[in-house]
Amino acid sequence: MPGYKPLAALMAVACAVLAQPARAEDDAAALRAELDSLKSDYDARVAALEARIAALESAPAVAPVAEAAPTAPAASSASAFNPAISLVLAGSYGDTSRDPEDWRMAGFLPNGGEIGPGERSFSLGESEMTLAASVDPYFTAQLTAAITGEDEIEVEEAFFRTLALPAGLTAKGGRFFSGFGYLNEVHAHAWDFADQPLVYQALFGNQRSQDGVQLKWLAPTDLFVELGAETGNGDAFPGTREQGNGLNGTTLFAHVGGDLGATASWRVGGSWIDLDAEGREYEDADIAGNPVLNAFTGSSRTWVADAVLKWAPDGNSARRFLKLQGEYMERRETGELAFDLENAALTDSYRSTQSGWYLQGVYQFTPRWRAGLRYDALDSGNPAIGLVTSGSLAAADFPALLAGDPSRTTVMVDWNPSEFSRWRLQYAWDEARDDGDTDRQLVLQYLFGIGAHGTHKY
Repeated sequence: MPGYKPLAALMAVACAVLAQPARAEDDAAALRAELDSLKSDYDARVAALEARIAALESAPAVAPVAEAAPTAPAASSASAFNPAISLVLAGSYGDTSRDPEDWRMAGFLPNGGEIGPGERSFSLGESEMTLAASVDPYFTAQLTAAITGEDEIEVEEAFFRTLALPAGLTAKGGRFFSGFGYLNEVHAHAWDFADQPLVYQALFGNQRSQDGVQLKWLAPTDLFVELGAETGNGDAFPGTREQGNGLNGTTLFAHVGGDLGATASWRVGGSWIDLDAEGREYEDADIAGNPVLNAFTGSSRTWVADAVLKWAPDGNSARRFLKLQGEYMERRETGELAFDLENAALTDSYRSTQSGWYLQGVYQFTPRWRAGLRYDALDSGNPAIGLVTSGSLAAADFPALLAGDPSRTTVMVDWNPSEFSRWRLQYAWDEARDDGDTDRQLVLQYLFGIGAHGTHKY
């Protein structure tokens, strides 16, 4: 019996070897059948498509329909009610050597828009929320609301803009930041410093908005040439809304720019702002220190010159980048000044010429890190006050109008982990107060952007 075991094992192996070709042949037959089925299905689909093409080609021609005007996106479109939404969160920590509540710019009428050194300790800045979308082939619309640290909501901009005007024209209507100068159109989160230059604070209450209409023309040339005009209700400092119907004020501006080789670009501009003020009130004190309410009525005209130069090695600003920027402004006001409206109500002529400028440079010395230096200087001039000239009042009865030359030097360094976040450390030597003493101001600011991120101004 033991002698049969090797023989049985040998017979089993032989049977397995002989059965292997049979199974392989069965598998090959099955794959061949599956391939034939796929070929038949493919041929049927091709034949059906060819039949449809032949039917379409043999159909009678349809008379062309007149081209219809473009229409708004259908309500069923996935993006018809889905505008681009962005939110910028801002906050800061402030440390000042003098009380910010006592800050007042020397020689310039209070306008309610001066930022000054801000607040001490931690404070929530203005957070900006923007909604923007194309309305139809003819218009886009945008709303930007500022949510202040005092839990108030203010409409910064709410305008429509055209898309289809001919000959390089673009129109805008609603509320928008005026296009004069360089920095006025730039939103706060895109500033290179934590605050506006002093000249903007003194002459326009920080940033001038316009409720009205604007028309721009871009020349079809290699050289950048832009011309613009605005008008509106004038209800923003230094103008006021007039009592009757109609428009108040005109703003004209022109900008020209181009490239300097492959590494630099430039832009210069000039602007003219003509506004009327009717009973523009401000608070002051008489010679005895008693509070009084005064008011100016007349014309206010401002000239603005601006320039910017940008440089980057080989035109690539990702690693190193330098921007030099400056503006000069001069305002002339002529009219009448009323003293102590609630009591004496004295009125006589008023004339003033005031000016200011700033120059700043920002250098990105390595990716994500920048440093900046800015200098501000103002000249309030010596206003001609009829009530003082005639001897009715003394110059000390108008302490807010006593001559002054505010100035400020500011340095900053900021870190930008990405294009959506920024941390900034800023230090300023502020000599803008009416007593001439220096206020040392330290600010640590953060900015975070969420959502759609549009391009910034040149």
